Amino acid sequence: MDKMAHSLSAAGFKARNIGYPSRSASISRLADDAIGKAVTECNAAGATKINFVTHSLGGILVRSYLARHSIPNLGRVVMLAPPNQGSEIVDKLGSWPIFKWINGPAGNELGTDSNSVPNRLGPAKFPVGIIAGDRSINWINSLLIPGPDDGKVSVQRTKLAGMNDFVVLHTTHPFIMRNRQAIRQTIQFLKTGAFK
Repeated sequence: MDKMAHSLSAAGFKARNIGYPSRSASISRLADDAIGKAVTECNAAGATKINFVTHSLGGILVRSYLARHSIPNLGRVVMLAPPNQGSEIVDKLGSWPIFKWINGPAGNELGTDSNSVPNRLGPAKFPVGIIAGDRSINWINSLLIPGPDDGKVSVQRTKLAGMNDFVVLHTTHPFIMRNRQAIRQTIQFLKTGAFK
């Protein structure tokens, strides 16, 4: 997310790039740790408005945090390639020991069934724009995903009830945050509440 953070800073935002150990804990625990840390740091720096730009699981962490905590100075959220309705990859490979080892507890919570964490979180009750990718460099995963996908999640499953705007770009899951169009669209949404 470094390129995105630098671009946001150049556009006038005070960007904080918060990392987290995605393979170490459940979604709710990661959300409390990572999103809680981000909110605390921003408030300590005097932020009057806190926006979020997330990639993949990060979008689910924001949703999880906001389902359980209030952020009075919340601004807008842009999610890049979020598995908002889960991913068929987890459905098909989640029981494999190597998958569990690589993806950790949070990864196994991202299935498409109604009891998966993303599907239990409900619709967005905050301003959110979603950018999906429709290009894959992981053809094996893409064989497991119906419809256009980015190699990890289908375009359809990135969508979230209550979203304010949605755009699909011809980019891949691991590189969407470095895509120039994605960066421009992110800045546009944070400033105006809509994509171009």
